[in-house]
Amino acid sequence: MRAADAAYRIGPAAPRESYLNASRIVEVAKRSGCDAIHPGYGFLSENADFAQAVAEAGLVFVGPPAKVQRLLGEKTAARRLARAVNVPVAEGTEPLRDAAAARDAAKEIGYPVLLKPAGGGGGKGMRVVGRDEEFEAAWRGATGEATAAFGAPALYLERQIRNARHIEMQILADGHGKVVWLGERDCSIQRRHQKLIEESPGPSVTEGLRAKLGAAAVRIAERAGYVNAGTVEFLVEWTGEFNFLEVNTRLQVEHPVTEMVTGLDLVTLQLRIAGGEPLRLTQDEITTHGAAIECRITAEDPFAGFVPASGRVALVREPAGPGIRVDSALFTGMTVPSEYDSLLAKVIAHGRDREEAMARMRRALEEMRVAGIPTSLPFHRAALFEQDFIAGRYDTDFVTRWDPKKVPELTDRAAAAGALAAVLATRSRGERRAVAVADPAWARAGREDALR
Repeated sequence: MRAADAAYRIGPAAPRESYLNASRIVEVAKRSGCDAIHPGYGFLSENADFAQAVAEAGLVFVGPPAKVQRLLGEKTAARRLARAVNVPVAEGTEPLRDAAAARDAAKEIGYPVLLKPAGGGGGKGMRVVGRDEEFEAAWRGATGEATAAFGAPALYLERQIRNARHIEMQILADGHGKVVWLGERDCSIQRRHQKLIEESPGPSVTEGLRAKLGAAAVRIAERAGYVNAGTVEFLVEWTGEFNFLEVNTRLQVEHPVTEMVTGLDLVTLQLRIAGGEPLRLTQDEITTHGAAIECRITAEDPFAGFVPASGRVALVREPAGPGIRVDSALFTGMTVPSEYDSLLAKVIAHGRDREEAMARMRRALEEMRVAGIPTSLPFHRAALFEQDFIAGRYDTDFVTRWDPKKVPELTDRAAAAGALAAVLATRSRGERRAVAVADPAWARAGREDALR
């Protein structure tokens, strides 16, 4: 690498030497002539010290200022703020000093409890603890993961609410005191408390509940002095009662779902707000059209408990067509590393109603191919046909109840993916052997020999 090129690189693959190295990021930004930094989805996107360092360097941080990050980025402080504006909050604790203190608190709250990072979100570092004996291992795992993901090891406890829906409200706030909400996203389908499928509008959210959640989100944002885009998250029980979870002080991975139904470009609005422009939208002017669904395609094996995978991608074929959007970093020949999140691509489908959005997503998932490594595609293909999903009756326990053995065709798909990878590997060695791939979906379309 030339010295000139090295001057504009933030560091090697290890996150602590690159994407968690705040001073290096600011240094490279200034050297590059940037005037603003958009922090993206993870790493330092909810780090108040980073936001402050960006501002002190004379650059614009595209997100909430440091004081708001400190108030809401620390999850227990955000819980206190929610209570202050009369938003219900699940029973929980302040940051805990060690596993013994957490165990004592859990006995008072009652099992099961969630052990959660105080300084980050996105499901990273979260652990469900069902009994005393699990605390030591859970504490070590959560602390290590929180430190690696956010650079902050502090943890707190919260009562686990089972069989609830994870509903989040997208908000926008300018620097002139205006706050609006752009509808909700149902993010209940998760593994390890990290999302796999999101949709808007939430199929079980009534107009009355939507208005209550929107009003609660605005109260929290106004009290915090919020600026820029963010998400206020809730757990909603089937009775309609809800509890505040947290505020994600950043753009969410699933923001395309909201963009599809509102017709608004959230990143453009973020940049305009960061530039000091007032929001020109009023709450009454914000409307939604149709329905949108997002599937997060991850490098994970759904046949083995969604174990993360890494390796070389032998083939990529992405879907297209009416109402389909793909946000992806995939390309044939790329190597998926083990240092980062397992997200590979997002497939988003929009339709005039939920039924059309589901139909378009099913077709898109059938069309998509990623060979060489395990992916979550088999799960997504099956989930879109599950009766609970079709009826909109799913909750945060959807994945724990899902059994891949009940979907025999998925086993065939897994074998087909492996066969395809073998074909491509053979070709890369210069051998010219004909191998047929038995993929039921391809056979139905009359393409059994497509990979000979």
